[in-house]
Amino acid sequence: MDDTHLRSVAGRGAAATGGAARRFATGAGLLGRGLGLVLRNPRMLGLGLLPAVISGVLYAALLITLIVFISDLSAGVTWFADDWSAFARDLIRVVAGAALIGLSGLIGVLTFTAVTLLIGDPFYEKISGLVEARHGGVPDEVEVSLGRSLARSLVDSLRLIGLSVLFGIPLFLAGFIPVVGQTVVPVVGGAVGGWLLAVELTGVPFQRRGRRLRDRRAALRGDRPMALGFGVAVFACFLIPLGAVLLMPAAVAGGTLLSRKVLGLPIDS
Repeated sequence: MDDTHLRSVAGRGAAATGGAARRFATGAGLLGRGLGLVLRNPRMLGLGLLPAVISGVLYAALLITLIVFISDLSAGVTWFADDWSAFARDLIRVVAGAALIGLSGLIGVLTFTAVTLLIGDPFYEKISGLVEARHGGVPDEVEVSLGRSLARSLVDSLRLIGLSVLFGIPLFLAGFIPVVGQTVVPVVGGAVGGWLLAVELTGVPFQRRGRRLRDRRAALRGDRPMALGFGVAVFACFLIPLGAVLLMPAAVAGGTLLSRKVLGLPIDS
């Protein structure tokens, strides 16, 4: 293989990597665009905050309960250390407690979105509709009754919550691995969480077009870097205290923009 061919292959690889990075940045920017839309439209902000506040209060109560009982829980999952020396036993239980809180945080971020979308389905449907109308509407819109929409949202949310738990438990266990648990696992957790959030937050626009969860996944896989960029940005912001409550309307608006992008529809009008 000559030098010219090697440079050509390397150039194509760099271009592909650079292209993926640009698409990732574009996806992350959709959250910012969603926030801008919401801040310029008080109606969107008001519609989106109420369900998020309700979910926020519920999850705050669950977190407080977890913290109160964290000592008992960490002792329960490290039963094998009961006969160890006091120092080793206390150390492993501190690590277990931190891992339990980390796992709960990951699952909480993911399930918060699913639960909030379910609680606020009519509100977020309206926000998404306002974003769609601003950018040209939905020519092939399918009318879905409120009951059917809620039923679909419930089924999809349960599936996504199940996936969150399915991925969350192995990540929790991997968190005990020295070095890897503190470096690789958080990155993998962010990527998995970002993908699941992107799938969740595009639910309403896809339902509006009569498309289901499998259609959403297929469309998002068509531009995975952009979907991940958006989802990871949401995931990171949701880790900030009160971030999930305050940014939920922006995340819904951004998810609508992402849906239009992956479906080849304009978002610049």
